[in-house]
Amino acid sequence: MTEPHSSTLTRRSIVAATAAGVAALTAAARGEIIDVSAETSHNDHEESGSGTVVEMPFGALEDGTRISMIRMTNARYMEVGILTWGGIIQCLCVPDRDGRIANVSLGFNTASEYEANSPYFGAIIGRYANRIANGRFELDGEEFQLETNDGPNNLHGGPQGFDRRVYDWKDVSKDDVLAVRMSRVSADGEEGFPGELTYNVTYTLTNDNHLRIDYFATTDRKTVVNLTNHTYFNLGGEGSGNILDHVLQINASRFTPVDETVIPTGEHVEVAGTPFDFTKPKPVGQDIADTSSEQINRGQGYDHNWVLDRDGTDDLFEFATLSHEPSGRLMTCRTTEPGVQFYSGNFLDGSLIGISGQPYAYRSGLTLETQHFPDSPNQPDFPSTVLEPGDEYRSTTIYEFSIIDAD
Repeated sequence: MTEPHSSTLTRRSIVAATAAGVAALTAAARGEIIDVSAETSHNDHEESGSGTVVEMPFGALEDGTRISMIRMTNARYMEVGILTWGGIIQCLCVPDRDGRIANVSLGFNTASEYEANSPYFGAIIGRYANRIANGRFELDGEEFQLETNDGPNNLHGGPQGFDRRVYDWKDVSKDDVLAVRMSRVSADGEEGFPGELTYNVTYTLTNDNHLRIDYFATTDRKTVVNLTNHTYFNLGGEGSGNILDHVLQINASRFTPVDETVIPTGEHVEVAGTPFDFTKPKPVGQDIADTSSEQINRGQGYDHNWVLDRDGTDDLFEFATLSHEPSGRLMTCRTTEPGVQFYSGNFLDGSLIGISGQPYAYRSGLTLETQHFPDSPNQPDFPSTVLEPGDEYRSTTIYEFSIIDAD
């Protein structure tokens, strides 16, 4: 694995990492709330309209491998910090209605904490996001057995999935748009999956406060691929409390119910009249404790795949909005994928201490994981996740940050 690197660009500042660079990490990325609405805070950038891409040391893994954070800051002071371990979004710092910036993604302050404790905070998930029943699937009559790491099932690619790998990085910024690409080759047989998979994930930050994630992969042998990102969002700021007051809308009239091991039954069930109806905005906590719902009980809250109301094309589709009235933050979500896994942080229990030094209590973050459906390799009626040699896997998801309209 080559050392992380960055290239010199014109029209923006590219800063090499030193020990002093760690001290320069913004207060927001450390979990503090900072105010950039005042004029005095507007002299951090070298020129008006510029952005920065900064490589900073982020500690080391147990085996001594050094990890970097690649931090992008746009002209409006939104920051996104990506780690070379797991391609993790460590900081996602956005303003509230008063111009105060806070980190709205859950995470840790050191590489060692991510290696030891992380429940996939902010990470690239693969080779197969979500669950595969009994860790088994067939391709052309050949059975592949994966390691089971979630009861009887394989979850998120196995115990050494893409979230636990070191990535090469490259600055692919262009003009006024900042972009960082994380790349890696997954060997044939890694975690039991067939084929050598060459893949990359590109994170793009615009001056409109949009974070775009583009996934790309090719294979030399028939395989299955399903990639996503596992950021836990809290629009009040990480460590600020639970997400039950967040208002969520999902543009999906159906979801895929699950069995006792959280594997889809194969059905597409209408959400109308159930706790899974988010077709109109409602607080996350409104129906989450409805124990009369077998599906709520099986997921211990929300941990299900919604079937998006797409028009049959692969175009970007607005699949969700998430808002937080106290801060005024609004996140609008778009994807090319057919589904989204909404997980309500049901297994956070206060044992993990986050970036701001606060414990991550029950339901203190939620995920919106765009995806093909869970267990698709064993569900012929679900959208296919098969990738053939010579074909390309492409997927895009965009998280757009803004402020709730005053009216």
